[in-house]
Amino acid sequence: MSARGTRVSPKFERHTAILRLVEQGTLSTQAEVAEALRAEGIDAVQATVSRDIAQLGLIKVRSANGRLVYALPGAADLRRLDALTAALRTFAGPMVPAGPILVIHTARGVAAPLADAIDEALLPEVAGTVAGDNTIFVAVRDGVSPSDLAHELAHLRDRDADG
Repeated sequence: MSARGTRVSPKFERHTAILRLVEQGTLSTQAEVAEALRAEGIDAVQATVSRDIAQLGLIKVRSANGRLVYALPGAADLRRLDALTAALRTFAGPMVPAGPILVIHTARGVAAPLADAIDEALLPEVAGTVAGDNTIFVAVRDGVSPSDLAHELAHLRDRDADG
């Protein structure tokens, strides 16, 4: 309950806890976020945590020890992610993990603008891109699964317009 005696919504309580936990800089996966919430007595399934992460606009950054962890975005991060979201919505077709790369299909002639948006987003999971006419090869960094990157890009593309 709040100081005024009104009940705080479970979503607000969960978001507040996630933000506090993320500031500690140790959570790398949605499962880790869900587990940390459960340790605080907040029950949340991974699908809920996934929506919460998107709604809060969390990004992944490389920690001092090189591990990818969730973090709060800065203004420049938000601008780059908004540009990437728009490009994904406009240009991205099927995303297919293939060995150590992620292949993204596009309509003919628009692979380069999407590859540029991916590169400019400075995602810590991405080493770089190579664009053809209608196909992009995304090289993922060591320790990153192309399937996980596909999931993150799809989630970014498909998130609600209001974030």
